[in-house]
Amino acid sequence: MSEMRFAERMSRLGTESAFVVLARARQLEAEGREMIHLEIGEPDFSTPDNIIEAAVQALHAGATHYTPASGIREVREATARHVTRQTGSPTSPEQIVLVPGSKNILHFLLLALVEPGDEVLVPDPGYPIYSSLVSFVGAKPVSVPIREANQFRLDVEELRSLVTERTRVLVVNSPANPTGGVLTREDCEAIATLAQERDLFVLSDEIYSRIVYDGAHVSLYGIDGMAERCVLMDGLSKTWAMCGWRLGFGAMPVELAQRMDTLMINTSSCAAAFTQLAAIEAFESPESDAAVAAMVAEFSARRDLIVDGLNGIPGIRCHKPSATFYVFPNVEGTGWDERDLQRGLIEEAGVAALSGTAFGSWGRGYLRFSYANSQANLRKAVDRVAAFLATAHAQAVKPSR
Repeated sequence: MSEMRFAERMSRLGTESAFVVLARARQLEAEGREMIHLEIGEPDFSTPDNIIEAAVQALHAGATHYTPASGIREVREATARHVTRQTGSPTSPEQIVLVPGSKNILHFLLLALVEPGDEVLVPDPGYPIYSSLVSFVGAKPVSVPIREANQFRLDVEELRSLVTERTRVLVVNSPANPTGGVLTREDCEAIATLAQERDLFVLSDEIYSRIVYDGAHVSLYGIDGMAERCVLMDGLSKTWAMCGWRLGFGAMPVELAQRMDTLMINTSSCAAAFTQLAAIEAFESPESDAAVAAMVAEFSARRDLIVDGLNGIPGIRCHKPSATFYVFPNVEGTGWDERDLQRGLIEEAGVAALSGTAFGSWGRGYLRFSYANSQANLRKAVDRVAAFLATAHAQAVKPSR
């Protein structure tokens, strides 16, 4: 049999390191090793019971068939009401597209608006799928540095300097993965001004907008003038602990929503009907709101625990994030390369984390820990990290940078 030949575009497609590290952690567990999972960006809470019951009822009522490509009208109406409440920008059902996982909104946006050779500005460090899909469609990802010195917020003047005649789309993520950084209203207004001046279209990834501890989330989509040149990318995975349900959504100009409808017809056909109907319960039930508030309160306590614990380890400096369930500590003071430290922690200490460079070159010197785990396991993880570094130091085996 001749060797299989793959299309060149496959060489431009990256991966999501969290799943790679998760696979290694599971392999070690299968070999009898105990592992603390701080690598995967998934709430450890169960989906609220009332949402599960809504899905069960929908299944029994016959929600097992195809739906319109952009989603069931009733669910699009509920989603539009949710977006209007959360962002302050009046949104109609015609502006909503429901998809099986929010990554589809990013992919469809790029397919609809970006030509090969165009430039797309992406946060660095940032969610790795941004750059991966930009490269996949033949465009050029351009890094926007996200620095701890600026509280992990992009610098708008630096952003302005990166815009060229080839720049077509700007990707913004606030609250941000992997840093937990949050843009201020002034930041969002300045980005909106730049987008209008330079005729940029913006993808605003706001999937962590409800997991905020300090201050309030400001939606870039909700800034005056942005609904006409912005896609709000969101979903149910994080806020309602529904990662496995695979339901994302986008709010956007009607003309773009119509193109995304066509792309849905040509790819996934539709999101699952019962999952869509359960979203109404998530968006509009007081019981769901109470469950979200309880989850966020617990995440806040875990954040304080892991930040204090990591800052107590010599060589580690951990910024206290205002949102998400991630910390992004600087580990340069330990003398370890972040990739070597990631490997050492999983192989020797039984702690699965991600290197900062999994999220871009500006993540050098950092690790990402997800604190979507119990407080007991977080304490144990901090102790293991401290013990690993102390032992390595005593044995003088830490690699030099």
